Amino acid sequence: MKEYLTVALTKGRLVSDALSLLEKAGCAEKGIFDRNSRKLIFTDETHKMRFFLSKAQDVPTYVEAGAADLGVVGADTVLEEKRRVYEVLDLRFGACRMCVCGAPSAKKLLDARSIVRVATKYPAIAREYFYNERQQTVDIIKLNGSVELGPMVSLSDVIVDIVETGTTLKENGLEVLAEICPLSARLIVNQVSMQMETERIRSLIGRLKEQVEADD
Repeated sequence: MKEYLTVALTKGRLVSDALSLLEKAGCAEKGIFDRNSRKLIFTDETHKMRFFLSKAQDVPTYVEAGAADLGVVGADTVLEEKRRVYEVLDLRFGACRMCVCGAPSAKKLLDARSIVRVATKYPAIAREYFYNERQQTVDIIKLNGSVELGPMVSLSDVIVDIVETGTTLKENGLEVLAEICPLSARLIVNQVSMQMETERIRSLIGRLKEQVEADD
């Protein structure tokens, strides 16, 4: 039995909600993170938990490798990274959608099942959607920055990206053409840790689930 369970948390917009949920569920001491500190790992002696912040794309890697027993990360990252981890709980915050977006005229290309160029930060998700769900041939272009530029500079016909409010799309003359799937924060678990620390991890999952349902 490990002395501590280690949790990888996603940097950015998800971390505040993740910490709030962990605290309310009695899984973490309030104020465990000092945002002014340069420490990389924060230890909660009361609950025998350790936490660290990571880029979203790295959270499933840490969990798969066993460097973290659990992780909190967006469903988009789980789908894109395809790591060998257990996805055990929808935490129901950070809600948004993965969508196909473009100029209104691009809908004709989709409806006609034409070969389209797709700019995206999520090539695996785009490939799965177009090849397996739509059975449509596409040319996928991987971008790391503002994918909205793709159709605007004629690099691509459409984009596959996360949509929250749709404001950025509207301001750039784009719109949602199709929804791929809803997204939210997920709790993931290392496969070996689930076997070796079953009681502790299931207890933590249960407390988080109760709190998620209470917050709804």
